[in-house]
Amino acid sequence: MAAAAENLVLDPPGQQTFLQTSFGRNIVLGVGAAVVLAVMAAVWMWSQQPEYRVLFANFTDRDGGAITASLDQMAVKYKFSEGGAAILVPASQVHDIRLKLAAQGLPKGGNVGFELMENQKLGVSQFLEQVNYQRSLEGELARSIQSLAAVSAARVHLALPKPTVFVRDQQKPTASVLLNLQTGRVIDAAQVSAIVHLVASSVPELPPSNVTVVDQAGNLLSDTSKPAGAKNLDPNQLKYVMQIQQGIVKQVESLIVPLVGQGNVRAEATADVDFAQVDTAAEIYKPNSPPAASAIRSQQSSEAATPGATAGGVPGALSNQPPGVATAPITGGAPAPGAPAAGAGPSRKDSTTNYEVDKTVRFEQRPMGGIKRLSVGVVVNYRRIVDAKTGKVTIKALTTAEVAQINDLVKEAMGFSKERGDTLNVTNAPFDGVDKPVAPAEALAWWRDPELQEIGRQALKYLAAGLLLLFLYFRLLRPMLRPVMRKFDQITDLPPAPVKPSIEEVEEEAERAEQSAEVSQQVAGYRENLNMAKKLAHEDPRVVANVVKAWVGANE
Repeated sequence: MAAAAENLVLDPPGQQTFLQTSFGRNIVLGVGAAVVLAVMAAVWMWSQQPEYRVLFANFTDRDGGAITASLDQMAVKYKFSEGGAAILVPASQVHDIRLKLAAQGLPKGGNVGFELMENQKLGVSQFLEQVNYQRSLEGELARSIQSLAAVSAARVHLALPKPTVFVRDQQKPTASVLLNLQTGRVIDAAQVSAIVHLVASSVPELPPSNVTVVDQAGNLLSDTSKPAGAKNLDPNQLKYVMQIQQGIVKQVESLIVPLVGQGNVRAEATADVDFAQVDTAAEIYKPNSPPAASAIRSQQSSEAATPGATAGGVPGALSNQPPGVATAPITGGAPAPGAPAAGAGPSRKDSTTNYEVDKTVRFEQRPMGGIKRLSVGVVVNYRRIVDAKTGKVTIKALTTAEVAQINDLVKEAMGFSKERGDTLNVTNAPFDGVDKPVAPAEALAWWRDPELQEIGRQALKYLAAGLLLLFLYFRLLRPMLRPVMRKFDQITDLPPAPVKPSIEEVEEEAERAEQSAEVSQQVAGYRENLNMAKKLAHEDPRVVANVVKAWVGANE
């Protein structure tokens, strides 16, 4: 007891700092708990922060202001990308917001369409109406052109001449189109031709040759310098030729692949297509004179004879003499058949026959796009033979009969025509690496699947946030709150109702109090003696040293 009391008194009552006081400890504990709660809230907000996607990009300032105002009205969170070139919204709301903005006519792209005609004021002049109509038409054409994937923005300028009643003063409209292409995108000749015909078809009496298309770099995309009827094929004709060739190759391979296996046949076709449109009209006359058969259209014959003798001779006295007595020979017979009767005059016989003319009239019209000539080349791989025991792969050429069979099948597939001058060449040759086993296509690993990667990133994000929140709670927040919660428990715990003690308990409590008072007196006496010894040791150390020496000698 004395040793314990001595140790208790030996600790000097030093001055306590702010952090050692209960108030200071409570302040530090509260600040630490607030910091931990703030960190946990930040982690939770980070885990719940949505992923932002691009809503619109490369918009004008006017469209940007209208879009942000509409987003504010819809209470949609948005932010701008670096540089302010795009508006970002939560990924889950991109499509919904685009549809809602499209219903409002946003973005307009800096072009006004026919909605400009809806706000016409009463009493507007005819010139202003014409200007507004031209602006509306230009805006609608620009919007249509901007719908192409490769076009980022477009502007259309129309030059519409004033109508006139004089034919010599009539002029055709002209149009100019400026394209701003997407970064890294190009536009081919077919798309340029489509834009030209789109504009030409939208403006009355505008020929395609009067439409000029230019890109943002100043390159002329529509070449109007080629004269009409040029031999160069346009993109549509080239596409038609490619479709014919690809169709023939597909038909040939679809017939040969089942015989030789997949990947063991290659075919190419070249088609010479006639794009000239020919109209022919001919009249052909053939000779129909004998001995060729002929058709008689009409036939006419006539015969005339003069009865009796007529006076003839040289006029004069001799010719006017009367005729003499007629005499007949004794041996004379009847006149010969067909001879003119005695005393008959001269006769005349005419015959006319008209024949039909043999004429052929032919009108022939050959449409453009006919095939003039086909050339097809087919290469068939050697046959692969795999040994069932060793697994060794050997190759063997096809027989002559098999090659002939493939040749006949290809002719049927391509529509071979000898009169047209078609050519076909079927070759049986080994392909490079034919003796090597064909490795199956490597399946995409599950961890490379983009969808699974996205799911994994989201799961990892939530897992990291959960682990961090648990660490902060159990390692920092919970130990800090444990003393506070303990005090709350002490405050909330109500003491039990006082019980009236009995006489024995009162006597025991008085005895314990009496013993406690004696102990307190003894402790107070020890403390007083100890303080006196400390004071004596401080004032006269030699006396204390002598006393200690005497204690040591007595103990020995």
